[in-house]
Amino acid sequence: MEPAAQTTEEINNGGGGESNAGFLASCRDRLRSASDGLGRAVAGLAGKLARIARDDPRRVAHSLKVGLALTLVSVFYFVTPLYNGWGDSTLHHLDRATLSKGMCRVLATLAAGSLAVGAHLVARLCGEDGEPVLLAVFVFLVASAATFSRFVPVVKARYDYGVLIFILTFALVTVSSYRVEDLVEFAHERVTTIAVGVATCLFATVFVFPVWAGEDLRNLAAANLDNLAEFLEGMESECFGEENPCEKLEGRAFLQVYKGVLNSKAAEDTLCALARWEPVHGKFRFHHPWSQYQKIGVLCRQCASSMEALCILCCNLEKISKMSSPEANPDLCVKVGAACGAMSSRSARALRELSSAVRTMTTPSPPNDDMPAAIGTTTASDFMAELSEDAALLQAMHVAAIVSLLSDIVTQIERISEAVEDLARLARFEKTERTGHAVVVNVED
Repeated sequence: MEPAAQTTEEINNGGGGESNAGFLASCRDRLRSASDGLGRAVAGLAGKLARIARDDPRRVAHSLKVGLALTLVSVFYFVTPLYNGWGDSTLHHLDRATLSKGMCRVLATLAAGSLAVGAHLVARLCGEDGEPVLLAVFVFLVASAATFSRFVPVVKARYDYGVLIFILTFALVTVSSYRVEDLVEFAHERVTTIAVGVATCLFATVFVFPVWAGEDLRNLAAANLDNLAEFLEGMESECFGEENPCEKLEGRAFLQVYKGVLNSKAAEDTLCALARWEPVHGKFRFHHPWSQYQKIGVLCRQCASSMEALCILCCNLEKISKMSSPEANPDLCVKVGAACGAMSSRSARALRELSSAVRTMTTPSPPNDDMPAAIGTTTASDFMAELSEDAALLQAMHVAAIVSLLSDIVTQIERISEAVEDLARLARFEKTERTGHAVVVNVED
């Protein structure tokens, strides 16, 4: 009996050991799996951060500048004499670490503080009972007038943030003047603390890896011209080519390019408003014609809209021809495609030349008269003659719309060229010899 009991006990102990070993192995596997998952997550996050930094290295520079600005402002807290002299509100104004907003904040604070001190002095003449009433009236009138000014388009686009700071500062100083004994000292403290914070931010912004809105605006204008050129090049090769004339273009990559041009207005207006506050840097001097970039952007968007409509009409021309009567001209689609292809090729080269001129800030080359025009007077006349002889009304109307849009696009490209030439003259672009040629395409109806 005893050997049997001993054997049973040994078996039970052995089974428990195996169970414990299995549990420990399962724990090790789970820990290993969790560790591997955490490692993959960290590696994925590091890869995303690296891609963000590679896409725009200026993001890294901006992060370093914010850290530097905060460190410099922190000196006012670490050094006792500076802390006692400036107070504890210097750091609060570092969040507006931009050139335009910093200048708006300083100017608005100076104007509002001065006006609030004047309102306080006038209100004191009314005695202790009349002072709070008159101060409330001043706050109501000034706040109402300043708020209404924010609806003025020019003020809204350029000085909206400054007006907001003006309202807040005037209300704060005016209301505080009723309880603060030395109002001038209070206003002086607010102005100086803001000035220190803004000066620190401006130092980090201007002298440490500066990022200029003017350069981004110029690059945006050049990119819009490149996008238009890419769209025209795609039309020539994929829409009006000999191998696939007037075929369907759904899903083609070049069809999406014009959308970036149409959606560029918001970024363009923002960059233009910020660039006006920037000091002289590089080739950008005082009184640089920033509004001329907006004019070029408007013309580019108009041209992009016409290109979209032209592409739709040309893609449907072959379908319209098949739906028309037997008397329809079967060669009309080919003739229109050839003319559009010639226009697209030469107009794209013209836009590339203009884009290069804007990007490098050099004067564009004059038109090359030796290069033949993409669309001439005879071609447009031939189209009209074909229409007058064609009995298919639907095809005639469709081709007439294509000819009209074609002429409109050429005219718009000429206007873009003139706008770039005006920019080169107003901004005093450098005059250099260029390898390309600016092409001006003319159409006479």
